Amino acid sequence: MNITKETATSKSQILKYFRDRSSEFISEVNVDFGNTEYKKKARRLNSLLVQAKVTLIEIIEQKSKKENWSNQETLECILMVTYCNYVVMLEVRHSVWPYEYMAFSRRIGELWEPFCKLAFEYPINELELFIPPLFADVKKQLADEVQEYINDLPIEKEQKEQLLKYYNKVWSLVMSGEIKLQLDLHFVFEGKKYVVDFKSGFGSNEKGNVNRLLLVASIYQNLEDNYEPLIFVRAAENNNYFNTLKNSKIWSAFSGDETYDELHKYSGFDIKSWINQNINWVEDLDNEFVEHLNNNDLTQYLTW
Repeated sequence: MNITKETATSKSQILKYFRDRSSEFISEVNVDFGNTEYKKKARRLNSLLVQAKVTLIEIIEQKSKKENWSNQETLECILMVTYCNYVVMLEVRHSVWPYEYMAFSRRIGELWEPFCKLAFEYPINELELFIPPLFADVKKQLADEVQEYINDLPIEKEQKEQLLKYYNKVWSLVMSGEIKLQLDLHFVFEGKKYVVDFKSGFGSNEKGNVNRLLLVASIYQNLEDNYEPLIFVRAAENNNYFNTLKNSKIWSAFSGDETYDELHKYSGFDIKSWINQNINWVEDLDNEFVEHLNNNDLTQYLTW
């Protein structure tokens, strides 16, 4: 398969490439696993198809640099390769381990996040990704500040020691474990740092996750670097968990079309328009798989 700028519009060619490649992978995997080991087959096939996608993207990156493609030309090629890879990945998974509604709806949501993040990995606007802080470093910084403040108080040494003792006791009760400050995306745009959590949608039992997000956002907002936490949700309709975050005043929360508007604003690329123009799951998936989706009322989840 030859990679050019026209790869961005070569959907049928890329689909054929991945399907032909997947046939090779299936033959290889069938040698290693029996029919009852369908879960192992699915994992191996998924890994092989991901690597096939990575190889094409590496070639796109190399060619784009050598031939001075624009950022948009590079991104659109990578989006098309990624989408076609997703199509074949879903087909192959279903061929060895048929999808039921929970696994399928979850998988479509899982694929959406990394797809959207491509617009930030290959941005049109001037932005850069950054490594999020470690909680251990944040904790140490705060502890040092408190200790310095207490040491400067005009009180007796014993009183300072007692204050530090109480501070450490409260800290140990509140922060009984390490907190993961890494979210799904971290970028700098126009001098401001943004931290992003992507969600396909909110389920009926998200209380623990919402509490964690509130805690993480509150930590970020108390750091000196002036972080802004954003949450991008694919679903247009959401429940009280989403509203809790939206009304918290520490998360800027967006859903549905609002999410795509925000992605466009920061990355500089209108990924929603690209999706509307290029993605047609029902038309692009093979007929047998689409029939299964229709028979099991699963096509409703094919919405990005």
